[in-house]
Amino acid sequence: MGRTTVDDLLSAARARLERLTPGEALAAVRDGAVLVDIRSEVQRATEGVVPQAVHVPRNTLEWRLDPESGASNPLLARPEAQVIVMCDEGYQSSLAAAVLQDLGFTRATDLIGGFRAWKSSGLPVASQ
Repeated sequence: MGRTTVDDLLSAARARLERLTPGEALAAVRDGAVLVDIRSEVQRATEGVVPQAVHVPRNTLEWRLDPESGASNPLLARPEAQVIVMCDEGYQSSLAAAVLQDLGFTRATDLIGGFRAWKSSGLPVASQ
């Protein structure tokens, strides 16, 4: 058996997700979903932010969402909530959303195309 590639991981992650388009993500947020922006501070400062999104750096995502981590954010540590992960282009977010599903966030998913797709769809973007 050969080694697993990043493309294999990405395909497996995406097979588990009901990924959302920018318009679907906006509608879900309006219905109570939480949009989590895992982009870096540099990306957010350079490209802008989605006003409704909660910023959680990728390296702390699992700890902020896991209610038993001791470092969780009460707004986010709700396994029953729909969590939509957003990165810059929609790759990192797929892997992160699959990990959140492993943590019991059965409705975790990600934004197809990431922030760039959101912005190019003409949806709300603000300066950081």
